[in-house]
Amino acid sequence: MVDSIYKPNTEIATSQGIAKKQKQTIAAIDIGTNSIHMVVVEVEPSLPAFFIITKEKDTVRLGDRDPKTGNLTSEAIERSLAALKRCKDLAESLKVNQIIAVATSATREAKNGLEFLRQIQKQLGITVNLISGQEEARRIYLGVLSGMDFGDRSHVIIDIGGGSTELILADNKQPRFLSSTKVGAVRLSHEFVTTDPISKSELATIHAYVRGMLERSTDEIWANLQLNENPCLVGTSGTIETLAAIDALEKQGTIPNPLNGYELSRDDLESIVDKLAGMTYEERFNIPGISDRRAEIIVPGAIILLETMKMLKLDSITICERALREGIIVDWMINNGFIDNRLKYQSEVRSRNVLKIAKKYQVNLESSQRIAQFALNLFDQTKDFLHDWHQEERELLWTAAILHNCGTYISHSAHHKHSYYLIRNAELLGFTELELELIANIARYHRKTKPKKKHEAYNKLPHKNYQLMVKQLSAILRIAVALDRRQKGAIAKFYSEVKPHSRELHLHLIPQYIGDDCALELWSLDYKKEVFEEEYGVKLVANLLAHELNIS
Repeated sequence: MVDSIYKPNTEIATSQGIAKKQKQTIAAIDIGTNSIHMVVVEVEPSLPAFFIITKEKDTVRLGDRDPKTGNLTSEAIERSLAALKRCKDLAESLKVNQIIAVATSATREAKNGLEFLRQIQKQLGITVNLISGQEEARRIYLGVLSGMDFGDRSHVIIDIGGGSTELILADNKQPRFLSSTKVGAVRLSHEFVTTDPISKSELATIHAYVRGMLERSTDEIWANLQLNENPCLVGTSGTIETLAAIDALEKQGTIPNPLNGYELSRDDLESIVDKLAGMTYEERFNIPGISDRRAEIIVPGAIILLETMKMLKLDSITICERALREGIIVDWMINNGFIDNRLKYQSEVRSRNVLKIAKKYQVNLESSQRIAQFALNLFDQTKDFLHDWHQEERELLWTAAILHNCGTYISHSAHHKHSYYLIRNAELLGFTELELELIANIARYHRKTKPKKKHEAYNKLPHKNYQLMVKQLSAILRIAVALDRRQKGAIAKFYSEVKPHSRELHLHLIPQYIGDDCALELWSLDYKKEVFEEEYGVKLVANLLAHELNIS
C-alpha cells in the first residue's frame, strides 16, 4: 500500500532569453577623489552577465586641491594622466571593444575640472563623462545589485569615497532614495586632522561634523522606510573593505577571498575605530591590510561608517566588492540591449552568477541541470519524512548540484576536492561567506568518502546544524548524480513512494528511451545509496518502470 506519493515538476532549469548579440570586452574607469579604478570585463550575452578579466587601481589623490583656488593641482593632474595612460594601455592590450570612463566628486567640484577632462580627451583620446552625485549613487546601486541578492528585503547601500559618501535606500525592484553628501575620507582628513595620533578634540569634531552632514540623508531614509521595515546595510568602497579585512584578520587570522558577503558588526567596528584612532600613522600603516595611503584616511572614513550605522540604528554591515565600476558596466548593458528586463536581472543575481561560474569552468551544464533538478525533486519528495530543511537550504543544494563537477576543470582525479576549492574561491556573487562554505562542502561530498570530523573544512563549520546540513544535502546530491551516470538523460523522471512504517523509500524510475534498461544508472544508484541510507536511516529501493504511473 502506498503511504504517500509525490509527482514532481520535471522541468529542467535553463538560462532564459539568450540575446542575439556577440560577446563584448568592455573597460570601465572611475576617476575618483582618492583613486582611479578600472575594471575590464567580458560581457556574456547568453546569461546575461559579465566576467571580470582584470582590475587596476592607482591612488592619485586627485582631491588634493589647491586650498586657495580650489583647483586640481598640476601634480594631481599629472599623476592622474599617467594612471589613465596605464589603464588605456592595459585595456588596449586586452583588445577591449570600448572604454567607458566617468569622473566624480573631485572633478565635479574643481573649477578646472572640465579643463582636466579636456586634457584627458586631447592626450589620451578617452572621453570622460562627468556624473552627478545622484547619478553616481544610481550606478553604485546597479553595481551592488549585480553582485548581491537581497530577496524581498530592503537594503541601505553606503559607499564611502574620498570626497563624498553615497547613501541609497532600495529594494530588489528600484532605488527609493539616492543621495550623495560632501563628506568623504580624504576631505575629512584634509579639513580636520592636524595631529598624529588624532587628538580627542579633532575626533569629537569629526564625529559631530559627520552627524550633521549625514542628518538629512539618514532622515530621508527613515522617512522612506515602511512601518516595521528592517533593512540590511551593504557597504562598498576601499575604506569599508579595509575595515572588514582588519576585523577578519583579528578574528580568523586571514582575509577571506572573496570578501563579498563578509559581515562586520557595529560593536566590532566601534572597537576598531577606537583602536585606530589611538595609533600614529606609522602604527596604522604597520597593520596588515592597510596600505600607506589608506593609513592616512582610514580613521575619518571609519567614523563616517560608524556614525551612519548609529543614525540608522543598524547593527551590522555586509561587504559588497562591486560598486560604481560594475554599475557602469550594468548601465552600459541595459542601454545596449544586453539586459532587456532590468527587474528580472536584479532578481536573478544568484542563479545568473552560478551559471556564469559553471560556464567559466566548462561544466557540462546539460547534465548538471538534470542532476540539480533530480536533487531538488528528491529534496521536495522527502521533506517532512527524512528532513525539515527549507527554501534557503534548497537553493544551496541547487547551487552545489550545478557546480559539483567543476573540479574536473583542474583534473578528473579527486575532482570533488578541486570542486570545493574552486567554489570556495570563485567570484560566486550573491552568497555570504558561510553560504559559500556550505555550498563548497556539499559539492565536495557528492562522491567518495562521506563527511568526517578529520576533514578540516567540514570540521570548521561554525555549528553542528551546518554539519548536519552538509551531510544530508550531499547525500541527496549523491543519489541525483547516480541518476545521470551516463550524462545523457537516460532517466527522464522519477516518483518517490514513502513507506514510513518500514522506513523505506522507493524510487520509481521512468526511462527516457524505450528499451533502455538503464543498467549503469541502477548500478551507480546501488553503489552510492549506502551513504544516503546511513544518513537518513532508511532503505532505498529503486525499480525501473516501463511506463509512467497512472496516478492522479
